[in-house]
Amino acid sequence: MVNKKKISFDVTVYDSFNELKSDDQNLMSAAVSARQRAYAPYSSFNVGASVLLENGEIIEGNNQENASYPSGLCAERVAVFYAGAKYPGMKIKAIAITAASLNHEVSEPAAPCGNCRQAISEYEFRQGQPIKILLMGETGSVIECNSLADLLPLGFNSSFLN
Repeated sequence: MVNKKKISFDVTVYDSFNELKSDDQNLMSAAVSARQRAYAPYSSFNVGASVLLENGEIIEGNNQENASYPSGLCAERVAVFYAGAKYPGMKIKAIAITAASLNHEVSEPAAPCGNCRQAISEYEFRQGQPIKILLMGETGSVIECNSLADLLPLGFNSSFLN
């Protein structure tokens, strides 16, 4: 018998950065600061990410490109991996991500790539609680997701390996 299931999720959309709660504004401001220091000489697409840990620390990361394209690393993974290295076992409460281009205005929120979704999903699964995701371009609206699982339904995790 074939069953059809619908997978959907709700997001909160803020018209602008100014509508965010002050804690979320601080987290997104850290991501903007990180974005401004990105190393993206090939794509001219700068991404910044900031991770809020359970202990209140904010860890920043930005994309780091390389002339050998697969050798670069996205902002989200830089921030998450740095947080995991500096504070092993510390739970991640939220991640803010922002993107801007040197070639055109990015007015829509940019979501993480598949590799970053998988990396963040690993942390979310491991800590057993959702990670709030905030997404923003350089202008325009901000999208808030309740969990990385919203962006990666049917995700792969270590339970499949046991």
